[in-house]
Amino acid sequence: MDEERALYIVRAGEAGAIERVLRDYSDKHRATFKFESTDEDKRKKLCEGIFKVLVKDIPTTCQVSCLEVLRILSRDKKILVPVTTKENMQILLRLAKLNESDDSLEKVSEFPVIVESLKCLCNIVFNSQMAQQLSLELNLAAKLCNLLRKCKDRKFINDIKCFDLRLLFLLSLLHTDIRSQLRYELQGLPLLTQILESAFSIKWTDEYESAIDHNGPPLSPQETDCAIEALKALFNVTVDSWKVHKESDSHQFRVMAAVLRHCLLIVGPTEDKTEELHSNAVNLLSNVPVSCLDVLICPLTHEETAQEATTVDELPSDKTAEKETVLENNTMAYNGMNMEAIHVLLNFMEKRIDKGSSYREGLTPVLSLLTECSRAHRNIRKFLKDQVLPPLRDVTNRPEVGSTVRNKLVRLMTHVDLGVKQIAAEFLFVLCKERVDSLLKYTGYGNAAGLLAARGLLAGGRGDNWYSEDEDTDTEEYKNAKPNINLITGHLEEPMPNPIDEMTEEQKEYEAMKLVSMLDKLSRRADVKDLRQDGG
Repeated sequence: MDEERALYIVRAGEAGAIERVLRDYSDKHRATFKFESTDEDKRKKLCEGIFKVLVKDIPTTCQVSCLEVLRILSRDKKILVPVTTKENMQILLRLAKLNESDDSLEKVSEFPVIVESLKCLCNIVFNSQMAQQLSLELNLAAKLCNLLRKCKDRKFINDIKCFDLRLLFLLSLLHTDIRSQLRYELQGLPLLTQILESAFSIKWTDEYESAIDHNGPPLSPQETDCAIEALKALFNVTVDSWKVHKESDSHQFRVMAAVLRHCLLIVGPTEDKTEELHSNAVNLLSNVPVSCLDVLICPLTHEETAQEATTVDELPSDKTAEKETVLENNTMAYNGMNMEAIHVLLNFMEKRIDKGSSYREGLTPVLSLLTECSRAHRNIRKFLKDQVLPPLRDVTNRPEVGSTVRNKLVRLMTHVDLGVKQIAAEFLFVLCKERVDSLLKYTGYGNAAGLLAARGLLAGGRGDNWYSEDEDTDTEEYKNAKPNINLITGHLEEPMPNPIDEMTEEQKEYEAMKLVSMLDKLSRRADVKDLRQDGG
């Protein structure tokens, strides 16, 4: 009934009446995502009618109402087949200011029309294969990049940037050819990186270092959403970028990694939004060539270096070996390096472990990232080793029992998901410089058996990668307990009582004779077996 009334007004009414009826329809169906199949034909005709209205000279408010209803109707894949034509797509491109002839975005009154047009395009491209093909024919990716360049430094049009980026993400997700076009022809890597810089209001203090205001306000919801969409689009653009072939590529990836470091050190408007932002940053960092991840850490400033030295001097004598310190501005310092970003990644990993579900999607990316960083960058590995595998003191409990990061990771080494347990074991193995004896000290043989069997290291030894030769130092508590540690379980066990000590002389004699009898029977069976073989 709603479709019939709306269709009648759209076909015969004037702009004011069309706007009112479509606004009512939009208000009623704003949260509708499933539609009745009986009204399918009416919805198709309503879509066609709306496109015919959009080509007319109508007020901006009427255009917005038309586009809102079109966005709602485009959630239904079935009705898009007859209405997804080149002409209709071009109507939406014109309204979204995606035509080459549109030079600027000066009319603020047109912004709602641009945003609604981009929303419609997002739904139509996602739900229609025909629209996806037409996007290639109309060179939609290039038009979207052109629109981004017009508004990249203008914060008051974040909604336009957000849905432009979302559409760019969808196109690069659905078409692998567009990823290559974005990366090379359209210079998508520096463009999208600049969008992130703008969203985060980054001020550079050095080539790959940005100023961090620890007391600054969180990102606004609009800035956060815009950054998340840019991160997702960048992930698709860089998904095949494991190797860097040119110096310019290396520089671009280092700039992007520095922006992502900044991203990890800021927060969104809510805890959930912060986690979503950091999660997408982790996914994108996984695409960065490992040689460019050194910018995740940076030297301390002169003030921070002096403060670190003072803090270390003030530590108790039994703590001076621990080189990580927390400075007044909450900076995590280690060996003269700022480790804030790595510490954020470690905390992010622990939160994902504590969730207890979706490990493959939520945990493995950050574990893989930390593993590769540790393998390639010595300072990162040493810092993570101190945080995850500090010198052992209390070995009375099994390695998998407890609430430390080490305990949680050791528990994952026997997880039912093969991929999860492999990457958890690999991370700990790399922190131990791929030395079997060091790994067994922290995990026990039983927990590490799967990794060692897969690597052919059950008999001991070390992995294939080279690490520095600095030796681990054991605590006095560990040295004293070491002779009584069960190598299988990895924890201290009290010596088992000798059962013979409590026997009388008669019981000892009885058990000895019983043993002689058993050995005699065993010897006779062996002799019989030898005779049978000789007889054969």
